[in-house]
Amino acid sequence: MANINWSQISTVLIDMDGTILDLHFDNHFWLEHLPLRYSEKMSISIEAAKAKLKADYLAVVGTIEWYCLDYWSEQTQMPIKELKREIQHLIHLRSDARDFLLALRASGRDVVLVTNAHPEALSLKIERTQLDQYFDALYSTHEFGVSKESQLLWQRLQDKHGFDCDKTLFIDDSVEILKSAQQYGIKHLLAVANPDSKKAASIIKDFPSVTDFNVLAEQLR
Repeated sequence: MANINWSQISTVLIDMDGTILDLHFDNHFWLEHLPLRYSEKMSISIEAAKAKLKADYLAVVGTIEWYCLDYWSEQTQMPIKELKREIQHLIHLRSDARDFLLALRASGRDVVLVTNAHPEALSLKIERTQLDQYFDALYSTHEFGVSKESQLLWQRLQDKHGFDCDKTLFIDDSVEILKSAQQYGIKHLLAVANPDSKKAASIIKDFPSVTDFNVLAEQLR
């Protein structure tokens, strides 16, 4: 259970997909919708399309290419950005995110979105959810040329935004990314154990975790 010492925290860095937005949209797009459209384009079975795409995903997982819509448009010869709009109705804030974000803003802390999502994916999600209203700044790691899995990202982000690692809380649904932030020296780390509303929560042993942001919102009040 997450018990945050808020008196020690002045900056909160927050991931987007799977943290404040339901990861169901992204999981459904990459694992179901794109394979469907790809199978239609290539005249192959959905199973063959899924196998081909899975291999392509694994080849670049954790790199900036993995998150790059332009890269996947080139790899698949498919209009990825337009295909995302076909299922844009699945883009939602987590049901517990809004009150937490409002409580964070009301607390006077610096609230910063840090996402590996491509800038155009971020724009679509802002369009659908107006999530930008909850943040003092929003960054796509694409503007830094590296993803959150890289130590270079944290250095470049700190140079750009300026935060004290000892007074910063970082919230993400990826254990690997949290380990990257920990390696850089960010002191306060929190995992989201239930990023996808259609899947069961994970058991996370390496970091404090949360399944309900309302608990944190109460701590801030």
